[in-house]
Amino acid sequence: MSSANRKSAGVPAAAAKAILQVVPQVMQALRIEMRASRAAPLSVPQFRVLNYIGHHRDASLSDAATHVGVALPSMSRLIDGLVSRKLVARRSHDGDRRRLTLQLTTQGQRLMRGTHACAEASIAARLSMMCAADLGTVLHAMELLQPLFVGVECHTNAGK
Repeated sequence: MSSANRKSAGVPAAAAKAILQVVPQVMQALRIEMRASRAAPLSVPQFRVLNYIGHHRDASLSDAATHVGVALPSMSRLIDGLVSRKLVARRSHDGDRRRLTLQLTTQGQRLMRGTHACAEASIAARLSMMCAADLGTVLHAMELLQPLFVGVECHTNAGK
């Protein structure tokens, strides 16, 4: 392997290391903001599961648990709480009545939109400290990353 190839081979690893360093910091900032905000009465796991259900028609409990990274009993308790708050509805799957699917209620959709807007505003406030050129770089980086990770989902009930 040539010297140039060895040098460029380390660049993806360095980029991965930078992403793994920054993403948890962004998520921690969101957690702090969501805990402090009256406009977003959700925990980050609740936000993540509502967002997942909102973007995945007929999501199952297993799919949501895998996405959030919790065990099924924990997700079941989380969903029970969201159902009792009338944010999520459990329904029988059209093709298999034994399988339950999760869907956002109208109230859940409204709260999700508001919480998403609040999170976006919080991130935008932090980004507003950057110059236009750096913001352009961040935006370009997100545009480059997005197609690499779109569709990266764990579906435990795929094909069922």
